[in-house]
Amino acid sequence: MAGSGEAAGEARAGAEGRPRPAGLAPAASPFPCLLRARGLQDLSGDGGVRKEELRPGSGQAVPPGASVAVKYSGYLEHCDEPFCTNCYSKSPGLMKLGKDITLGGLEIGLLTMKKGEVARFVFTPYYAYGQQGCPPLIPPNATVMFEVEVLDFLDSEECDAFFELTAEQQGTFPLQKVLKVADTEREFGNYLYCKRHFEGAKDRYKRAFSVLARSLSSEAEQRQINASKLLVLLNLSLTYLKLERPAQALAYGQKALEIDQRNAKALFRCGQACLCMTEYEKARDFLVRAQHIQPFNHDINNELKKLASCYRNYMEKEKEMCCRMFAPLNSSSG
Repeated sequence: MAGSGEAAGEARAGAEGRPRPAGLAPAASPFPCLLRARGLQDLSGDGGVRKEELRPGSGQAVPPGASVAVKYSGYLEHCDEPFCTNCYSKSPGLMKLGKDITLGGLEIGLLTMKKGEVARFVFTPYYAYGQQGCPPLIPPNATVMFEVEVLDFLDSEECDAFFELTAEQQGTFPLQKVLKVADTEREFGNYLYCKRHFEGAKDRYKRAFSVLARSLSSEAEQRQINASKLLVLLNLSLTYLKLERPAQALAYGQKALEIDQRNAKALFRCGQACLCMTEYEKARDFLVRAQHIQPFNHDINNELKKLASCYRNYMEKEKEMCCRMFAPLNSSSG
């Protein structure tokens, strides 16, 4: 969604004749209705960015420098079809204000929105595509309208600033800010994990873990770091299981156990990883230890049942193999 041909040419979905989804991307351009509407908020002070709220959101407004996930459709004044839209995407990715979103009016508008909010905006050329427009889709001096829904956002400004520093500068960052940076990176990973983008989630979790690798001056600080590390290690172990890489899942689960040897989730993850690698005795050891800590945990108990079934099938196959191996000897001796 930049002020360039790249954005303007993004998904001209309506023109392709596909059915429109509910919500955004309506059947006809809402541009005329919006221009006739009264009480539009003047966000820019000069009438260049005007807003109509269609559905309120909740929580805090999108902060400057945030990374946002939005659905949007952009319209020209006399066109029913959007010239750009991502409303056909099931899971829009996060875009950073000022970097991925560079349309001036859109950035001003997003800073007034909350999670879950839907709004319409009218941008004059100065806040949109300028005097030149963006041929062939956007004519010169075009006033445009955008419908926008904020799906989610992460306040990543401080996190992004941290990674622009040198290693030496990062080492002087106050502990609480380091913990916040790591937590933000973990939130990015969680967002990607929920979208089933496991490789991206793994990379974010690893970056969060790297932030926490610093020398500390007190036990109290080490406890805070370890609490953050534990969450990241558990996330990494689970993500590697999803990536079908159980050896790495086991390694990160064991690192979590070095911090908290009675952590039921870590024991459970290690048990799952060992089961995936058909290391049944190790799997049973981890899972039984987890069960002792949380005896009524359904996931742990079901994994033990799965282990018993896998081990039984394994022994039956071993028995069949032995029978086939010794069958020729039995027939010749007879």
